[in-house]
Amino acid sequence: MILAVSPQAAAGTSPDSRIEALASLCKASADPLRLQILRVLRKDSFGVSELCTLFDMRQPALSHHLKVLAGAGLVATRREGNSIFYRRSELGQQPGLDAVQQQIFDTLDAQALPAALAHRLAAVQEQRETNSRHFFRDNAHKFRQQQDLIASYEQYADTVAQILRDAPLPRPDTALEVGPGDGSFLAELSPRFRRVIALDNAATMLDRARSAAAGLGNIEFIHGDTGHASLAGLQAACVVINMVLHHTPSPQQMLRDVAGCLAPGGVVLVTDLCRHDQAWARENCGDLWLGFDPEELASWAREAGLTDIASVYLAQRNGFQIQVRLFGHPHTTRNAV
Repeated sequence: MILAVSPQAAAGTSPDSRIEALASLCKASADPLRLQILRVLRKDSFGVSELCTLFDMRQPALSHHLKVLAGAGLVATRREGNSIFYRRSELGQQPGLDAVQQQIFDTLDAQALPAALAHRLAAVQEQRETNSRHFFRDNAHKFRQQQDLIASYEQYADTVAQILRDAPLPRPDTALEVGPGDGSFLAELSPRFRRVIALDNAATMLDRARSAAAGLGNIEFIHGDTGHASLAGLQAACVVINMVLHHTPSPQQMLRDVAGCLAPGGVVLVTDLCRHDQAWARENCGDLWLGFDPEELASWAREAGLTDIASVYLAQRNGFQIQVRLFGHPHTTRNAV
């Protein structure tokens, strides 16, 4: 196997520094445990405590390996309140070494996870989902009150509705709303589409949405997540995900799932928080993630096979910022909003 390093990509760095960076990368990847860590980080980010659970290791030992990977530019970090989450680095962190890094990632991704590790990974994901589901089960009666702590529906509803009206939609046959909350946006979707599907993995929240939409006759309610069998073969013109991703165990997987539900030319409309540092939102609002960098969200969309069509950012008085993003099926034509 030949790993080529582009001289053009490496321009601007000294030969010694390039050799040192290559040696650091090779050293970091020359350890089976560190390679397994990179393999686990393929499609998600994990906190240190979660990684300790996955690899059945004490934190000081695992932190050493993470430090080596970070020093070689193979992983990046993000702070979530008092926790630090790790993800695989984007290419370009080490000038001239993109080809080497990509080859390592591609080779790892072709390997199946050991059964025991795959089982622990599924358990960590299930725990995330359980925590989120239990929060909404126990707090459905005060959904609006908790939502208003950060961003009330009224603060972004008009913008989301306008982007939907301006979106380059194919035939308005079917729309899917993931996590309809108290059902407010269903009233916007119902007149525009022949069929609307409301999907929620929290039964109590789905009941609230069903009550709010009692007068709308074209809405089908499904209790489940975006991997539900009922969505197999769905060809939706539009998927709406309003303020849901930061409650989701794996936002990347949700985007991949809904991308697979799109009809040619269909769009995905995402409303969520930009990255913030208000850790109290975890306990008070059931947030799993403290918002997302816009480029991070765009990167996940690209990985899911979606194109970036339009973006609007809404600043809130309390310091939070909302991003409203429109992504499309590859056959969607770009349309400015």
